[in-house]
Amino acid sequence: MEKMQAFIDFIFYEVWCKAPARVPFGLHLFDANAELREVMEAFYYSDAQGADFFYGHVERIYGLFSALSPSQINQFQQWYQGNNDLEKVCANDPATHLVRYADIAVPHKDLAEQLAVFFKGLYSQSLLDLAALRAKIGDIDDHYQTFVSTNKEGKCPFCGIGDIRGTHHSKREAYDHYLPKALYPFNSINFRNLAPACHECNSTYKLSKDPARNDAGRRKVFYPYAAAGQAIDIQVTLRHSDIDNLTPADIMLQFGPADISQEIDTWKDVYGIDERYKAKLCGENDGKYWLTQVLDECQAYDKQPDDILNMRAQQAQSRPYADCNFLRQPFLEACRQIGVL
Repeated sequence: MEKMQAFIDFIFYEVWCKAPARVPFGLHLFDANAELREVMEAFYYSDAQGADFFYGHVERIYGLFSALSPSQINQFQQWYQGNNDLEKVCANDPATHLVRYADIAVPHKDLAEQLAVFFKGLYSQSLLDLAALRAKIGDIDDHYQTFVSTNKEGKCPFCGIGDIRGTHHSKREAYDHYLPKALYPFNSINFRNLAPACHECNSTYKLSKDPARNDAGRRKVFYPYAAAGQAIDIQVTLRHSDIDNLTPADIMLQFGPADISQEIDTWKDVYGIDERYKAKLCGENDGKYWLTQVLDECQAYDKQPDDILNMRAQQAQSRPYADCNFLRQPFLEACRQIGVL
């Protein structure tokens, strides 16, 4: 699937950005990329909706780029590079130019509109299923299987509590556009901007929230495809010991370490982490059940609470996502601190 982004890179840099040379649009513009030339030729002669959409918009945007000055072309190149360098965007690198459709529309209204239709439509199944394109880029389901065979936890990588379908499922989770395709051009098919997420993260909490910006401006956010996962410390404090009547207002959550506090704040905001974690701790089958388990095990095996809690701490270290251990362990520790255990 990453070859699709390589095709878009070629179209942008080698076709659109060279449009001011006043060369008429045609298949010859794709000669330097043989595979893309085959795709464009197949689309040219096809009456399929997706083929007409792709070829037609590449041609129309070429016409609009032809009127741009060299300095304007250079600006678009900086925008394109910035929007596709997801790792630097997430780090809030000040040298990275991040642009939204709304920003482009100020000086280039018609071009912004055409780019929006094209890039929002790139992720459509009617396009990706076309035989001429699929033969070159493969299938998105293959990408998903590679993802879940690497990320074997079976849990959503964004919240850690939602299940995601894995290698033993015939269906897959939806991919989330990390930088929303409704807001940002140029990266709607970039698989560094696409990651499987559970339904709650994708369709209930994140929706079209912008991880890279809030009302105050740019902000840091976790990069989904970082080489190593980022360990997050969670501390739970309870306001009272009446666990049966525990409500979210009775729970305080603290997250660390401090050196990634900005990324953590963004993560909490975008995915509703505080609300979701507190709701889980108040749940009959989660927080309250975890406490009951400890008490039952103490009685059944003649153990002290500390014995069980030490075992839970070991489990949280070795298997943090099994049984939500990363959240269960600090909750039980909070129960101990307040005298419930």
